[in-house]
Amino acid sequence: MKLFGTDGVRGEAGNFLTAELVMKLAMSAGVYFRKNSVTNKILVGKDTRRSGYMIENAIVSGLTAVGYNVIQIGPMPTPAVAFLTEDMRCDAGIMISASHNPYYDNGIKFFDHLGNKLQESDERAIEEIFANKEIIEENQKTKKEIGSSKRIDDVIGRYIVHIKNSFPKELTLNGMRIVVDTANGAAYKVAPTIFNELGAETIVINDEPNGFNINYKCGAIHPEDLANVVRKYRADIGFALDGDADRLVVVDERGEIIDGDKILGALAIYLKDQEQLKNSAIVATVMSNKALEDFLESHGIKLYRSSVGDKYVLDEIKKHNLNFGGENSGHIILTDYGKTGDGLVSALQILAFMLKSGKKASEVLNPFELYPQILKNINVKSKIPLENIAGFQEKIQNIEKKGIRTLIRYSGTENKLRVLLEGKEQKVLDKEMEKLLEFLKKELDR
Repeated sequence: MKLFGTDGVRGEAGNFLTAELVMKLAMSAGVYFRKNSVTNKILVGKDTRRSGYMIENAIVSGLTAVGYNVIQIGPMPTPAVAFLTEDMRCDAGIMISASHNPYYDNGIKFFDHLGNKLQESDERAIEEIFANKEIIEENQKTKKEIGSSKRIDDVIGRYIVHIKNSFPKELTLNGMRIVVDTANGAAYKVAPTIFNELGAETIVINDEPNGFNINYKCGAIHPEDLANVVRKYRADIGFALDGDADRLVVVDERGEIIDGDKILGALAIYLKDQEQLKNSAIVATVMSNKALEDFLESHGIKLYRSSVGDKYVLDEIKKHNLNFGGENSGHIILTDYGKTGDGLVSALQILAFMLKSGKKASEVLNPFELYPQILKNINVKSKIPLENIAGFQEKIQNIEKKGIRTLIRYSGTENKLRVLLEGKEQKVLDKEMEKLLEFLKKELDR
């Protein structure tokens, strides 16, 4: 059974992600982590979904059944779980979240003892244990070997201090008006606390989670509300997080949403000017606009591309000995401050850039113009291998002959086919996209 996607195990809670499956998965993970156990502790955090209660209890049952002691920290951002796993010397960390997905979905992300997301080889090993009933049964404990569980509510302070340390100590946010949309998610307490403690006048929206409103018409997926509030209060900038706060969307003082590639480009230049960009290179994914690559090249910065997914970005960062990279969707990784994307760290770096430049968000975060790009999603019942679609390769070759970059792939977390076309002439792109979508829908509906 294939459990892991591009970002952990994810699906509809109570349907695919049942309590039974989750408990068995937790037992399998516990057996796997036991091989290199040092402290016999595993940290568990979650976002604000109602199903988090069910899944958290199932995980605790599974881990304690195989002898692990569990530390439950409640609603906290994904990057906080990564940080605290290492900081509290745990054998592993688990985050319960489906990130930007609707409330009825949920997911489970695993981290090793250093706070890194698991490699595919680790995930395969856990799946092999999951499929082996005998291994699970022989590893269940009895008597004094059964694990324990305790909830700790004061770890939020550790993470807040960690995040604030990423902001230059000589700077202050005094005099800045910031709007923060926490998406009714995991950062609803952490985010406003950090900005307020650094001196900002902070206006917080969508910070009243009820278990069902996470990501609903708010946050990084729907920053329109944020844009309106920024304009209404004449704020200097607006930040929208997603449900687990590992992703960031930025709105400038005019209420305009800033493209993610522009943010990557702007931060790359800022870090280089501060002599903090390791090896004068960054990582972005295959989804990033080629205008970013050309802009960076003009400033002596090399761009390496990875597959979609922040763990693949991190793999490339490590491979080339770098310290910065990200996805244009808003996952930004600064390895000097964390092991995964962190929306709050990214926001503070942007604010530091603004303060040091003395310029507005609209000025510093628009360093180049994007090439025309169209991204469409097609809902699919099953993910038929693209190479098995008759005429597909010829179709793509004909499009690319017209100077258009193509990227067509299935989503790793949803039943969708993502179709991206990029070129320098909008009319040509529109025409080719229309024909390509018609072809794909016809073939995929068969």
